[in-house]
Amino acid sequence: MTKAVVIHAYGGPEALSYEDVAVGDPGRNEVRIRQGAVGVNYIDVYHRTGLYPVEGFPAVLGMEGAGTVEAVGQDVTGVKVGDRVAYAAMPRGSYADARLMPADRVVRLPDTISDRQGAAMMLQGLTAHMLLRQVYPVKKGDTILIHAAAGGVGLIVCQWAKHLGATVIGTVGSEKKAELARAHGCDHPILYKKEDFVTRVKDITGGAMLPVVYDSVGKDTVEKSLDCLRRRGILASFGQASGKAPPIDIASLGPKGALWITRPTIFAYNAAPGEYQANARALIDVVSSGAVTVEARHVYALKDAADAHRDLEARRTAGSIVLVP
Repeated sequence: MTKAVVIHAYGGPEALSYEDVAVGDPGRNEVRIRQGAVGVNYIDVYHRTGLYPVEGFPAVLGMEGAGTVEAVGQDVTGVKVGDRVAYAAMPRGSYADARLMPADRVVRLPDTISDRQGAAMMLQGLTAHMLLRQVYPVKKGDTILIHAAAGGVGLIVCQWAKHLGATVIGTVGSEKKAELARAHGCDHPILYKKEDFVTRVKDITGGAMLPVVYDSVGKDTVEKSLDCLRRRGILASFGQASGKAPPIDIASLGPKGALWITRPTIFAYNAAPGEYQANARALIDVVSSGAVTVEARHVYALKDAADAHRDLEARRTAGSIVLVP
């Protein structure tokens, strides 16, 4: 038996139960991982509340982790017992001491990246890669807007976009978070509680506006995010921390400048094992180079996952959150 964080029904953080679960031997093309750290992400909240339904109960939460391979099944060739690995992929179930994973969904970690860093970077880092290199390939000279710039994805996006030669505008909720975002490459942190971000974007760009806005906030920001775009600009709505975004009249996108809206997910952009592995290697390479740094800024014991969820939902965190078994 091993310990895991399980839900038996949808609900608040109190629905998270720390209990024994059985983890068997790996089957064909599977590995069993003894986990060193587990990432916490907003998608876990969506699963816990039922906004994104799970397949059935009891259900172990979590989409991301890092640790050491302790057993391999038949036909596994890419990794071996003793390898340190990380992942951000289906199936869900990372909130556990140990778990099974498809072998083609784990990537080997270099010694320069710790388990805590690996668990903190995979889902958020692959999200950043998707946004910056696939949804809209950012290039030198671009100016972009990332909402929640001091969050886990936001800090990676700020650094990576700066590395690519972009000017980075980011919304943040406090002076402390503004300082954090600025230290990670955000040229223009905007305190959204005090400033109108559309007006600030217009001022910063001299009225030229933006080719892309990356929005994980949802209800509170989506409509105004569209007003930050230039002709044929792209709104990438990839989350809804403030609630579900309101319906958008598709006919309104024409008069605004033939705008594009997309709802990207890393699961759609990493569906094939080959593309998942290539994208993960690109992430590991940019972190290993030092161009992007990732820290597990908030660390909780696995048994205290409910506290991590409470702090995440109350916006008391900045950057990445990990659980340690």
